[in-house]
Amino acid sequence: MMYRLVAELAMVAHFAFLAYLVVGGFLAWRWRRTIYVHLAVVAWALFSLASHVECPLTDVEDWGRRNAGLPQLPPSGFIDYYIEGVVYPEQYTNLVRLGVAVLILFSYVGYLLRRP
Repeated sequence: MMYRLVAELAMVAHFAFLAYLVVGGFLAWRWRRTIYVHLAVVAWALFSLASHVECPLTDVEDWGRRNAGLPQLPPSGFIDYYIEGVVYPEQYTNLVRLGVAVLILFSYVGYLLRRP
């Protein structure tokens, strides 16, 4: 029971991370100092995409799933398991990534324009 909870909390943290990746720049319009956290989140996302380094949350979720007797995530990882082919068709992956990048850039432009 405890291992399953660990796996599920890691999954929720993953979704929260992705949500913050998309909207965190807009949150910085109101809470200006959070831009530094968002820059770190964007840097991690770019690094993991470019280097194919697995997110530590994936390891935590896999550990919890394995110890709970559940199947592990596929080698392709969290996004391929929970998002691609579920939230949007797999063939639109690059379009979705571009859309996220545009949203982030738009949020940063707004952040800069809203400077006091």
